[in-house]
Order: sequence, then C-alpha cells, then structure tokens
Amino acid sequence: MTEVEVKSPVHLEVRNISKRFGATQALADVSITFERGRIHGLIGENGAGKSTLGKIICGVYQPDKGQIFVAGRAVRYLQPRDAMRDKITIISQELMLQPYRSVAENVFLGIEHRAIVSKQETRKRFVELAKNTKFDIPADARVGTLSVAVQQQVAILRSLARNTRLIVMDEPTAPLTSDEAEKLFENIRRLRELDITIIYISHFLNEVLNICETVSVLRDGQLIHTSPTSCESPDTLVSAMLGRQFALTFPERVFPRKDAPVVFSVEGLSQPPKIVDISLEIREGEILGLVGFVGSGRTEIVRAIFGADHHCAGIFKLDGKPIKIRNPHEAIAQGIAMLPESRAKQGLLLQRSIIENLTLPHLEAVSRAGIILGNKERQEVSKMMHRLDVRASHLETPVRTLSGGNQQKVLFGKWLLVKPRLLLADEPTRGIDVGSKRAIYNLISSLAKEGMAVLLISSEHEEVLELAHRILVIRDSRVVAEFAGGTTTMDAVLPECFSTSAGGDERKNRI
Repeated sequence: MTEVEVKSPVHLEVRNISKRFGATQALADVSITFERGRIHGLIGENGAGKSTLGKIICGVYQPDKGQIFVAGRAVRYLQPRDAMRDKITIISQELMLQPYRSVAENVFLGIEHRAIVSKQETRKRFVELAKNTKFDIPADARVGTLSVAVQQQVAILRSLARNTRLIVMDEPTAPLTSDEAEKLFENIRRLRELDITIIYISHFLNEVLNICETVSVLRDGQLIHTSPTSCESPDTLVSAMLGRQFALTFPERVFPRKDAPVVFSVEGLSQPPKIVDISLEIREGEILGLVGFVGSGRTEIVRAIFGADHHCAGIFKLDGKPIKIRNPHEAIAQGIAMLPESRAKQGLLLQRSIIENLTLPHLEAVSRAGIILGNKERQEVSKMMHRLDVRASHLETPVRTLSGGNQQKVLFGKWLLVKPRLLLADEPTRGIDVGSKRAIYNLISSLAKEGMAVLLISSEHEEVLELAHRILVIRDSRVVAEFAGGTTTMDAVLPECFSTSAGGDERKNRI
C-alpha cells in the first residue's frame, strides 16, 4: 500500500462508467465515490446495474466508457487478478470455494509460501489469521460440510489472507437465515474496524439502512442519488428505486370453491428423520402454504413429492387416482412442477440461453419424431416471455446475463410452458427486488385462479400468510398446526413454529 493510499479518505471512485450487454444498457454514465473504511450500500431493482458495477470494480467486467480511480490513481482492470493486486475483491452469492478441501486450504489456496505445500504450515498460518481477525472457524473442517453462513466467513478470511482492503459483497444474505445474517453483520462491522471498505449490494432495504453508512440508488443503469443512510427510510429508497411511490401490496385473495376437487394428496409421507408421517391435500385453485423455520422439513417435503429425494413411505394421488413418483421425470410426466429454492444451483442452466432453459423439460412438446421444431419452439417461448415480462434482448440471451428477477421469471416459465396441475414453489421470491416480488405474487395468484394447485414455501412468512388459502405449520419434520388463510396473524402462527416439547406430533386444527 502506498503512502498516498494511506492518507486519502477516498478509497475508490468510478467516473462516468457505462456498460452495455447487446441491446441492454446495464450502466449509463455512473459516478460514485467510496470512502475508505466505510460501508457503502448499492441498491436498485433487479437489472438496475448494481451487480454489474460491482463486477466492473473487481475486474470481472470491463467498462465500455469511464474510469476507475484507486486513491486518486487511474486504473484499468482486465481481470479480477488485476484488482486483487490493488487489494480489491468480490464475494458473490455463488461462493467460489473448493468443497472437498479444508477451511485452511481454501483460505490460502494460490498464495502458499512454497511450491510443495505444507499442511502443517498452512494450518499454523490459518490459526494466526483467525485469531487476529477473531473469526472462530475450525481449520481442518471440510468446506463442503459447512453451512452457507460459515462458508461466507471462509470467503471473507480468504480475502483477508490476501490483505484485501476493499470487498464488494453482492447479495450476501440472500441464502441466509435471519440469525445467520446477524452474524454476518457482526463480521462486516469487524471488517470496518480493520479499516476495510465494504461495498454492500442488497435488495433488503432494512439491512442496508442498518449496516451501511452511505447508500447509492441505481435505476435502469443510472445513478439516482447518493446520500447518508441516516437521511433515508425504506419508503424513500423504494421511491428512488422505482421512480414512484410504491407499496408492496399482495393481490386480492380469491378462495377456491368449497366443492373444488382435490388435485393432489399424499398420505403417510415419511423418510425419517427428515420427514415424519406427512399427510396433506390441495384442491383445484388452492394455494397451500407451508410455514416453519429452516431445518423444519419444509423443503424436504416438496423434494420428496417431486421425487428429487427418496421417500420410504407415502401414498400419492393426482385427481383422485393413485400415482407413483420415484424421480423428477415421473413427477413431470404426471403434471407436477417444482421451483427449487436455489435457481442457480438447482433450477437453471446459467450458461445456456433462455430458449434452451424454457424448453428443456418439455422437448417433446416442441418436437416431432425426435426433431425440435424451431419455429414452434420460438413461438412458445416468445409467448411465455411476453406473459412473464422477461426483459431480455433476444431468446438466445444466456440466462447468466439476466438480473435475478428475470432469472426467476425464466424459472417460472420453464415449468409453465406446459401447464402443470400442481406447482411446488420453494422460496419463489428469494433474491429478487420489491418490484419483481409483486409480479411473482400476482403470477402465483393468477395461476391459482386458473385452477392450478400450488404448494408454497417461503422464509418470509408474510408472503405465505398473505397469499395462501390454507397454512400448515411444519416443526420437527411434522405437521403440527393448520390455519385458515385470510384470518390468521403472525402472532398466532409463529408460536407453533417453536418446538415446545418432545414428541407432540398431533396436528392442532385452527380452522
């Protein structure tokens, strides 16, 4: 670090940065100053350009126009390694860690002291680093066995091992529980005490107001304004993001007919200890919500229904007829679709195009004699993109270049191209902004009105309470309570999510 860098209060500055991807103008003439040792938030709708700017700062992308200055010195990064030489790095949602290596090996991978790596020396260096930074992580633990929250700590330590002085954090809490997010905030504040600059990209506005000292708002690739967070509120930030007043309202709940037929039912679904004797049914036009804390068994239930995980017992019926579901292929053939909780890891092929992602599970619907009918495929995908308002320049656009909200819409389109009877939606609004959330709420509601049965899971309990017609509480892998939608409050549901005694698997009917 040079003497100039130590004295300058401005750590990094971007001036008149512009970036285009094909027909999409991702950034247009953006100028922001980031002060040393501060936490600076970047917010905006999905597609506003915040992640693009973060990647330009770290050398992942190169700007079409504009300049970057580090402590007053003009720089041009052609790759992330160039930015790392200036002690700048990025920690994104997809952590680039080696799952089969130990924590210590991951932290020092690529910066070993010798050509022949000494595990003992690596471990000693790690223990010293963890002690100095007050991170409590076991050095010898295999990274793949750790939770995402702990893996994030490993990624932070990896940055610190390289003497990083500026870290871009892109949606760091998207995969975390509220408790894990609080621990991350403690770590971020610890980094600030070490005079490390943090650029914090997030769609959680309360987090930005809580953790950041300054916030910059982007809209449609343009900088709207930069201000102290003490002068902002969630309402002012949303108005700046969208250019208008906005309230995150839920669509009007239209209940299915009382005599609506049961579309799907399962009786005695079990795979102990993950699933214990689950029985449920969903009627035509009904949204059934599952509420419970992470680890309660919610996701395991829908994965078993979809055949993604094995189950040892359970009787499935679709439209009153017994069916067998031993794998996802059989579930899809029966008219069951599933939106997984991680679109990047389980739902989409990010390197492939929109058209390939949408038609992959339904090739027989756009083929004849094993040959894909190109015109029909394009027509079907175009209609779906228009219906879901997927914003992309063309059908061949790689999904990885889309914003999080548009990626989620592509994931929906993948399963709606051939309309399913039952939609399993696990965390359908994870990692998307408020505008995209409302579009997803309206979509789920409209699907139910069309007669589709929907099984909904969300860690944002308000979503389930406001969208579902009926709610089941899952605790310790069992259904422990049932509530009617529209009349239930969080105060009534939340206590049932906490385990109060051993056993007690009898369902409490609250309807």
